[in-house]
Amino acid sequence: MTFAISTQGLARRYGDAMALYPLTLEIEEGEVFGFLGHNGAGKTTTIRMLTTLLAPSAGTARVAGHDLATDPMAVRASIGYLPENVRLYDNFTTVENLLFFARLSRLNAPEAAVDKALTFLKIEDLANRRVGTFSKGMRQRVGLAQAILHRPKVLFLDEPTSGLDPMGVRMLRDIIGDLNAAGMTIFMNTHLLSEVAKSCSSIGVLSHGRLVFHDSMEAVTARYGDESSLEELYMSVAPDEAAA
Repeated sequence: MTFAISTQGLARRYGDAMALYPLTLEIEEGEVFGFLGHNGAGKTTTIRMLTTLLAPSAGTARVAGHDLATDPMAVRASIGYLPENVRLYDNFTTVENLLFFARLSRLNAPEAAVDKALTFLKIEDLANRRVGTFSKGMRQRVGLAQAILHRPKVLFLDEPTSGLDPMGVRMLRDIIGDLNAAGMTIFMNTHLLSEVAKSCSSIGVLSHGRLVFHDSMEAVTARYGDESSLEELYMSVAPDEAAA
């Protein structure tokens, strides 16, 4: 069994406050993993550590086979990351934005990489339009194109459906399925139970910085009857957050 992400006692403290208690977690290659939790549960802190943007206070982790502490550059070369709020250059077109980031990443053929990303995400019609005129959903798709320019092994998504209308949510869900079918392992932070049920092959639930549940969606469905009963699971393991 090969793990795309493996953590041992990964933790983060801010002063006297623990944002993430020691986290031990294994996610297999090819999974779409949904990381559930109320706002402030520690999901973004976790994803920032796994993407090398934040140093852990304790513990170790390996992402795409590379150690987070001893080989962070290899980790960065193997992952893509879509933050909740995509940062792009509003005065640039989609292509200009993507070419900038492709060259920044020192891709051998930046133009070809941009063309492939645009085609894969079916956003060729956005290529020559200025990003500053885009809706949240359109910006998310350009952000995804940026994240997959180098064909990462692991893709991190932080609240990817935040602020999207129902059509945008459905479109993003389809894109996640296509990316996973193309071979990417996906780690998705979210608080939307419906999207986890429809998109993920396994889930974890974080409550007050502690992992309180981790299992496959198949096991959840077998236990609770159907995917729509995910809310029952969430309320049973994190009742305080569910009631908030």
